[in-house]
Amino acid sequence: MNKSKRLVELIMYINDKRQFTAKQLAEEFNVSLRTIQRDLLDLQELGVPLYSEVGAAGGYTILKERMLPPITFTEKEAIAMFFAYQSLQFYKDLPFESDSISALNKFYHHLAKDIKARIDSMKNRMVFWTPTRQQSTPYLQSLLEAATQQKVITVTYDSLNETSSRRIQPIGIYSQNGFWYCPAYCFKRLEVRLFRADRILTLEESEEQNRVDLSNFDVIKWYHHDKRKDSTSLVHLKVRLTKEGFRRCQMDTYLDKQLQKFDDGSGELIMDIDKNDIEYFADYFFSMGKNAHVLQPQEMVDIIKEKLEDLRKMYM
Repeated sequence: MNKSKRLVELIMYINDKRQFTAKQLAEEFNVSLRTIQRDLLDLQELGVPLYSEVGAAGGYTILKERMLPPITFTEKEAIAMFFAYQSLQFYKDLPFESDSISALNKFYHHLAKDIKARIDSMKNRMVFWTPTRQQSTPYLQSLLEAATQQKVITVTYDSLNETSSRRIQPIGIYSQNGFWYCPAYCFKRLEVRLFRADRILTLEESEEQNRVDLSNFDVIKWYHHDKRKDSTSLVHLKVRLTKEGFRRCQMDTYLDKQLQKFDDGSGELIMDIDKNDIEYFADYFFSMGKNAHVLQPQEMVDIIKEKLEDLRKMYM
């Protein structure tokens, strides 16, 4: 086995083992102890974070940050990888943001000149527009790690009605229309609630021991489960939309699949929503003015009428 191939396989082996001795490696790769020691020095010079201990119980330990082996990309794969990251460029905050930028810079630096030139010529010709939000979301990575490790965390949450402390167990995070959201089990409400990440003011690990088993419940499953709520908590929503109103609802992935389009470009939105969301949707369709006419439920119609009356009094 030549040296370059052996070094790649060494990286893969020690990433898996995490703790090992030079003697174990020498036996595994069928080379001398001196050769394997030189290889380990070469890996350290390449940036592999190895820590060595001397003595009878000594050996090597790979630190928390693992080094991945080299990966070969085709030209099209390299361009696709670059633009996959570019699609996130308008988000103010991202999980692992500094690591993402570092990885992209390394990736770009090692590309051939002609591929760099091709990427440079394409960068401003293919853009993934996302609404740029000013709100900061500093806890994205912590929310994602809590979801992955199924930790309970305590957050200070600034809702529309109050700022309160909540113990939650995140399911995951997702982005929509420039905002980041976190569905999580709320120990105050004893059910899964949706939290907007930029409204989380503080976050710390909780001492809560009674975790909910969410190991098989990810964001995709939550999304589809959320559409099949207990029928006793649902109300029927029916909204008549102008052409412009239809287009605006199409931009919302939550509403898009529930739309029915007419030949003139207008349409209707017909779906079941949770009773707790009536005020939210009342605000949403009220903001659309004449482009949305809510027909059902009557409770939402009454809320919109009250808003209109309050607005009329303001301008009297």
